Amino acid sequence: MDKELFLQSFLKFILGFAIVGLLLFLPAGSFSYWQGWLLMGILFVPMFCAGLVMMARNPDLLRKRLNAREEEKEQKTVVKLSGLLFIAAFVIAGLNWRFGWCVLPNWAVWVSAGLFLICYLLYAEVLRENTFLSRTIEVQENQKVIDTGLYGIVRHPMYMATTVLFLAMPLVLASPISFAVMLLYIPLIAKRIKNEEAVLEEGLEGYKEYKLRVKYKVLPFIW
Repeated sequence: MDKELFLQSFLKFILGFAIVGLLLFLPAGSFSYWQGWLLMGILFVPMFCAGLVMMARNPDLLRKRLNAREEEKEQKTVVKLSGLLFIAAFVIAGLNWRFGWCVLPNWAVWVSAGLFLICYLLYAEVLRENTFLSRTIEVQENQKVIDTGLYGIVRHPMYMATTVLFLAMPLVLASPISFAVMLLYIPLIAKRIKNEEAVLEEGLEGYKEYKLRVKYKVLPFIW
């Protein structure tokens, strides 16, 4: 095992856990916000397990995703705006629970949690299918077009999984107000996809032909 990689990933995991916890429970004013604990559980437990699997089977992929930094100015803006959306959604969810503005019923929270976990499995499958998957928009050395599995259904299955994941988060937190905020993520990811496809068409052999074979970008028959 790469001890340096393990330490780096573990520290980032702890930092992420602490930041999300502060964003949720500080505005909520209480650790009794059980929907917040539910989200953290279904978010960080699979994340920890996935990290261990990648470290054992594909440490290069884990390293690539940990060290990823966007180089394109347009994508840096998208990433920053996405981060602000998450901060706003989490803070509003905590305040919503604290003051009882508009809290979803428990059954809706559990259904959303189930949807979240299903999409997490889809995300894991995308990572298994595409070892070139990166958090940044780039064409890597020896990269080739993947057109099997989920990539035979939509061109961006990672965005399919993560978009639904992100939209499910505020519902797990029982906050329809936060859900309305997170809907702004859709135009942001659409902008990112447009730029990514331009980069892939220019630098990845066979991608133009792939676009002709697989019509839909994110959701079959919809987008």
